[in-house]
Amino acid sequence: MFLTKRFYLICIALILLLGSGYLYLPLFTAGQVALCLFALTVLFDGWLLYRKSSITAARTCAPRFSNGDNNAVKIAVENLYPFKVNLEVIDEIPPVFQRRDISFQLALEAGANDTIEYNLCPVKRGNYDFGLIRVFAHTFLGLVSRRYNCGAPVSVKVYPSYLMLHQYELMAMSNNLTEMGIKRVRQIGHHTEFEQIREYVKGDDYRTINWKATARRHQLMVNSYQNERSQHIYSVIDKGRVMQSAFEGMTLFDYAINASLVLSYIAIHKEDNAGLVTFEKQFDSFLPASRKEGQMQLILENLYSQTTTFGESDYSSLYVHLNKHISKRSLLIIYTNFDNIIGMERQLSYLRRLARQHLVLVVFFENNELKSFIEKTPTSAEGYCQQVVAEKFAAEKQLVVSTLKQHAVYSLLTTPDKLSVDVINKYLEIKARHLI
Repeated sequence: MFLTKRFYLICIALILLLGSGYLYLPLFTAGQVALCLFALTVLFDGWLLYRKSSITAARTCAPRFSNGDNNAVKIAVENLYPFKVNLEVIDEIPPVFQRRDISFQLALEAGANDTIEYNLCPVKRGNYDFGLIRVFAHTFLGLVSRRYNCGAPVSVKVYPSYLMLHQYELMAMSNNLTEMGIKRVRQIGHHTEFEQIREYVKGDDYRTINWKATARRHQLMVNSYQNERSQHIYSVIDKGRVMQSAFEGMTLFDYAINASLVLSYIAIHKEDNAGLVTFEKQFDSFLPASRKEGQMQLILENLYSQTTTFGESDYSSLYVHLNKHISKRSLLIIYTNFDNIIGMERQLSYLRRLARQHLVLVVFFENNELKSFIEKTPTSAEGYCQQVVAEKFAAEKQLVVSTLKQHAVYSLLTTPDKLSVDVINKYLEIKARHLI
């Protein structure tokens, strides 16, 4: 049994009334009567609540959460009392969220039920443990409350952002991908794989007319082409310390994981083969490129348990193992972060060697806070000096882009929040230009 705020306020009032009896004796008698009535009321209130267990609550949520997305959690509450009760529902969410607002007030009529819904947005992969649902019930008297311990502790796994995949899938089905920033890339030249010979339709390119088939059928026939398929697309993710920087609570490493998951999904639906590579001081994991059924689940499970390290990544080991495991020319999308030109130059020789055998796209990140700082107008001499230093760092990022371009290594400099869209656009551009 828990005593409410109303109980203590009435107790204070009774103490003041009884104390006033020393000044005016009838007040002491009135205080005694009020105290007896109050005690009886408290007993009656407790009897109403404790005569039987009449509150049930159950939590419903997905067996796994999507990292970086809002995940819905529902609590169904039912009142089995024959009278109206007021409830306070507290869900014991995983401590990592550090939220103190998962407390809900509601009133339920006799035999009524209600559903509470709220969202949780994890920013780190792993196991998240929910506790019990604590429900505090009190009657219209509101003097005491009864605590119900409902539900059961449950563990939920947080995976890379699979909700983003559903979002892209739904947008693709409705042909509204442009709303998410996916560009319609103009195709350069003809598609390279022959598909079929079909009848001419107004708007077809005259250069695709098949004159032999036209002569046989006595009507215009054209060759139909399609994009090359079964190309190998590998997401290569750096697990070194450079990927531990955070943006809006999520590390660059987690942004790279989400982007590689979405890109693999798009590549498979473009009938390309998607694969995965992770590395740090040593070559870590390798998943061969494929578009077979279950490949996305393999990628998801592989990415679920990945973590960063505090060391510097070894590109020489990456080059040796990629040369050993990948024989066909592939698109290697390397997610890393070069803060300055010196850090890039240490790895440039290995990137150049990879670029001789494969198409290499290096993806690294702009510093959002640095970018915002540069856009502000300084108000002091110190501010001008700081802005000059900030512009120097930003210029080094652009120098990295131009240096990579000089050595036939493609690059993409983007912000973490635009990473997925920019990587997909770059992939579609590469496909359209037939660079692989």
